[in-house]
Amino acid sequence: MLYALIARDKAGALDVRKANREAHLAYIDETGVVAQAGPLLDDDGGMIGSLVILDVADMDAAQAWAAQDPYARAGLFESVEIVAWKKVIG
Repeated sequence: MLYALIARDKAGALDVRKANREAHLAYIDETGVVAQAGPLLDDDGGMIGSLVILDVADMDAAQAWAAQDPYARAGLFESVEIVAWKKVIG
């Protein structure tokens, strides 16, 4: 099942994002459950969060993946929301 993880960065946390980006991308690659992903951007194109579409068995698996994400472990996010998602287009 697909789940959308929508995470908003803490204000002023760009350095945390940059410092953990390589580990975050490696985690995505290693786990093999990310269908799509990318940063959320502000009006100036700066990174302010993440959108990750997970293809996992259930909400528990989505929450477990989110908890182990190096960005989350580094304390990057102010908020994280995970919701079931249905792909219709694309």
